[in-house]
Amino acid sequence: MKSTLHLKFLIVYIIFGFLCLFTTAILTPELITAPARDYVASGMFQEASLMSGDYFPLYFSEKIDAGDLHLQLNAMQTQLDAAVWFVDRDGTLIASSRPENYPAAPASVPDFDPVEAGGAKYLLGDYHQLFSQDVITVIAPVLSGYTPGGYLVLHKYASDVGGLTHLFLRGISILLILVFFFSFLILLAFHFFVYRPLRKITEAATQYATGNLEHEILVTSQDEMGYLSASLNYMSSRLRDAGDYQKQFVANVSHDFRSPLTSIRGYVTAMADGTIPPELHEKYLNIILFETERLTDLTNDLLILNEYDTKNRILNWEAFDIHQCIKEVSASFEGTCTRKKISIELLLATKCLLVYADKRKIQQVLYNLLDNATKFSDDNSSVVIETTERGDKVYLSVKDDGIGIPRNALNKIWDRFYKTDLSRGKNKKGTGLGLSIVKEAIQAHGENIHVVSTEGVGTEFTFSLPKAPAS
Repeated sequence: MKSTLHLKFLIVYIIFGFLCLFTTAILTPELITAPARDYVASGMFQEASLMSGDYFPLYFSEKIDAGDLHLQLNAMQTQLDAAVWFVDRDGTLIASSRPENYPAAPASVPDFDPVEAGGAKYLLGDYHQLFSQDVITVIAPVLSGYTPGGYLVLHKYASDVGGLTHLFLRGISILLILVFFFSFLILLAFHFFVYRPLRKITEAATQYATGNLEHEILVTSQDEMGYLSASLNYMSSRLRDAGDYQKQFVANVSHDFRSPLTSIRGYVTAMADGTIPPELHEKYLNIILFETERLTDLTNDLLILNEYDTKNRILNWEAFDIHQCIKEVSASFEGTCTRKKISIELLLATKCLLVYADKRKIQQVLYNLLDNATKFSDDNSSVVIETTERGDKVYLSVKDDGIGIPRNALNKIWDRFYKTDLSRGKNKKGTGLGLSIVKEAIQAHGENIHVVSTEGVGTEFTFSLPKAPAS
């Protein structure tokens, strides 16, 4: 269908070109002949007026003779390629000169009337039937004193103007052919560099709209079309990644919800139908409570991440003492640390250190990092929180002596629901979303977080915050 459309367009374009040439051939002679005739007649009239005013009056004052008169007439005839007659006021011929293809001048012009042209500069016709074809006739008076003593009468074949018209027509036709040819080249360039890439982009947009994100636009030019194609290809790849991530995310969420819900349903059913005796209800109620807390933690973490996914990153910027914030978060782990005999050491740069950030989100970051540190540390170990000032930044690190993170898992710990094999045995309640929340919160502040870990030795997380501006 596309080839048929292109063929139809080509046929229409060729027909249009021939119509332009045909119209030019028909209308141009009519449009050019009259102006060309006026132009030729105007040149004849100027020459006749000039000579009749400057030179030929000398004949009547006998300052030039007949020989000089003939020489001047011959010069005018050669210059204008026209018949030149010099007649007296009655039309009687005094002298003349003519090209070979013009008839001889009559001894006297019949019915001579020097003003028969009226307001026009020239006459068009056979001039009193003295010529076998139309001529352009110009009449200029030659003064003798203050009255006309004679007249210069110039005749030029009107067909000579037709030759000039054909010359113009040939030039216009050649120009029109060149314009048609170059416009065809422009159309070809438009077809290959604009139309075809645009068709591919349109087809790709249709494929994307129907859900085929695997479609790739094969446009590799280094212009705007190529840039647009590359952008759309990049967009489709990101949409594919987003779709794959969404499927994986839904699968993970479904799995993490299904497991505790299955346990809760199973235990409740067993307790209701008497499979679990009443003396064991307390034990299994504690298990149900544990699974419920898992669901609560997972729901809260998903709600927090949803704020970042929807780009709802409106931060409540404020200046606060980061050291006081660290002490408050550390105090909330007193029970866990006492039970596992873990000590939290604070290496603070100064007594008071103000940062400019969202206090609630930074508390959340510290809580998640400390939660991981205490959760994956052995008994009788320590967790170190350290602050350092560097220029207009404050760097915070949380270091533990825990199980560490395998090297091949360091780039994956930020992924949602990801848990290392080493952590699965120790973190039954974890959702796998804590570090994702940490990274999203730090990046929302325009800062970065880094991790250094050695398996079996420990892990250190370091992130930066901006200092509060001096008041």
